[in-house]
Amino acid sequence: MAVARVTPNDRLGMTLFLAAAVHTLLILGIGFDFKPRIPTTPPPLTLDITLVHHRSEEPPEQADYLAQASQDGGGNTEEKVRPEGPVSVPNIDPTPGNAPASLAEATPAPTPPPQPQTLARLQPEAELHQPPPTPPVEEPPRLTAAELYQRSRQMASLAAEISDSFRLHAERPRKKVVNARTQEYIYAAYMDAWQRKVERIGNLNYPDEAKRQRLAGSLLLQVDINPDGTVRDVMLLRSSGEKILDDAAVRIVRLSAPYAPFTPAMREEVDILQMLRTWQFLAGNRFATSNK
Repeated sequence: MAVARVTPNDRLGMTLFLAAAVHTLLILGIGFDFKPRIPTTPPPLTLDITLVHHRSEEPPEQADYLAQASQDGGGNTEEKVRPEGPVSVPNIDPTPGNAPASLAEATPAPTPPPQPQTLARLQPEAELHQPPPTPPVEEPPRLTAAELYQRSRQMASLAAEISDSFRLHAERPRKKVVNARTQEYIYAAYMDAWQRKVERIGNLNYPDEAKRQRLAGSLLLQVDINPDGTVRDVMLLRSSGEKILDDAAVRIVRLSAPYAPFTPAMREEVDILQMLRTWQFLAGNRFATSNK
């Protein structure tokens, strides 16, 4: 068997074939892009500004938004909400544009439901258009000048009476009548202190004229006391028959004033305390008070 021999020409041909195959692969595998590269730049910075409708004299310490004026709160909510204003409508340009004219609606308007027809008696056309008769208006009787003056006086008098009645009811003080039969402890204690003071002052200031004439007698007095202990009024309800004794009793009342002021519990109930007591000028130049 003959063995094939590799000649130098065969080696050269194989080398050229491999070189051509490698160059073909390199040329076909590598591509070129001729598009210019656009440099990438960061987006421009934006500034968000809010328009407000009110201005504050002092700027806020820490602002939430930027606006054309300083405003330290101006809404009705506690949450952080961007201020908003009413939408403004731009002025309408009178110059006609290219927009097409609006077309009428193609859908027909709904037909109203038929009204029930009523049959009426045939009447002449004049009677159908004639308005209904109006009832006659009675005119009020005319008053004379004297009657008008009399009515005005009556109305003025009635208004004055009503005003006086309201004023008297509004100014009427709360009164409490106290005598020896009183069972309420707050008034009984006050009356006991009042009686002891009056009898002490009365015995120290017994009337000299009554001593000389040896007068004796009893009388009934009503003493009105204010909340601060001062005397509001003294009334003689029953006389002793001797003016000297009556005047002496009134004098002793005023000499003993002012009395103790009302307690807080008494002030809540009354404005005037009326003390009804019998004043006695006894034999031996002694003065005392007793029950009504």
